[in-house]
Amino acid sequence: MKLLETIKAKVTAAAVALWAWAHAKAEEWKLREKLAALWEKVRALGVRLRERLLRTKAYAKLQAMTPLRRRMTIMLCGVFLLLGLIFGFNQLKTFMIKHFIAGMGLPPAAVSTLAVTFTEWQPKLSSVGNVRAYRGVELSTEIGGLVQTVPIKSGMDVKEGELLIKLNDASDVAQLNSLKALADLAKVINERDRQQLAIQAISKNVFDTSKADAASKQAQVEQQIALVAKKNLKAPFSGRVGIVMINPGQYVNPGDKLLALQTLDPIFVDFNLPQSNASQIQVGQEIVVTTDAFKDVSFTGKVTAVSPKVDTNTRNIQIEAQLANPDKKILPGMFANVNIKLGDEVKLLTLPQTAVTYNPYGSTVFIAKPTGKKDKQGNPALEAQQVFVTTGPTRGDQVAILKGVEEGVIVVTSGQLKLKNGTPLIVNNKVQPSNSPNPQPQE
Repeated sequence: MKLLETIKAKVTAAAVALWAWAHAKAEEWKLREKLAALWEKVRALGVRLRERLLRTKAYAKLQAMTPLRRRMTIMLCGVFLLLGLIFGFNQLKTFMIKHFIAGMGLPPAAVSTLAVTFTEWQPKLSSVGNVRAYRGVELSTEIGGLVQTVPIKSGMDVKEGELLIKLNDASDVAQLNSLKALADLAKVINERDRQQLAIQAISKNVFDTSKADAASKQAQVEQQIALVAKKNLKAPFSGRVGIVMINPGQYVNPGDKLLALQTLDPIFVDFNLPQSNASQIQVGQEIVVTTDAFKDVSFTGKVTAVSPKVDTNTRNIQIEAQLANPDKKILPGMFANVNIKLGDEVKLLTLPQTAVTYNPYGSTVFIAKPTGKKDKQGNPALEAQQVFVTTGPTRGDQVAILKGVEEGVIVVTSGQLKLKNGTPLIVNNKVQPSNSPNPQPQE
């Protein structure tokens, strides 16, 4: 209650002070005399208008009407007059708003800008590919058997002909020795028959039979030697062994995949390009390959083969390139980014890709055009002007401009969405969009 009484007292005091101030100002400005003089003028004008109205034919006709009709006429005239005043007021308000907005002009927009310059540009084609081993195979044995020894370890580099897995071949070796003894005996008998045939002690038929038997026994020896060799799995070429999961004492069946062997130096990269680039690809062209595994390292190589046909489904051409891989960093199956160099470097006008607006009717940029006036800070005033451009190849954050702008023109690089022709510009280049030809992911 005390708070309400305090507020009431303060409001009353403020009202009294305001009334006293208004009364003092009215006395000072002589408002009462001015209002009285204005009222007299309005009153005199009303009297003259009333006198003129009383002398009009319309007033005479109005007086000649019945009282009810007279009141209805006056009411309708009043309604039409009120509607006319409302309509006129709305039209005046609309006109004033349009005039005010037209006088204000377009609001300025804050943008960042950049001067168009020439930069060195290496023409190239880009694609993605898969890394493939120069030679790679999943090794298996032709025959089954019990694993006796595994002299290699996972990830070991082996030479061609080096023993990888040895199966138990004791019975096969014993059989080989038996066949060798029989072959030696057949050879001795054949030699003896040769001597007897020379002195006509035996017939030619007996000699031919012993000769054929000696050859048959030797063939059996060679067959057994081949069988024993199949029990020893050897490296068909030099390379690196994969994960070895075979252990001594394990039984393997014919055709079981035992381990992988890959030749990593050199190594192949397979990739595809559209058929429209067929005339630009030749065997021997230099390529540069990067991988996600080694972001800061690039590998160079050359195109070794171009497929003689175009894929009917994708209309792409398959291309094979060979890379030197002495450190064996690149592994088969990796994803690779491939860049193919096409000729010498050229100079092209470049802009950040954010500066170009791509539309169905063409690509456009906004340039900062001087108006010939000065802003509040005394700097040349700029306004936006939209121009069409012809874009070329892209690299990283940059795009080449082939037609539409010239060197040195100031182009808006960010903030274009709020622009149209004639928009005043406020340039703020504290933060610029990325303009790197080879951007790197940021952590």
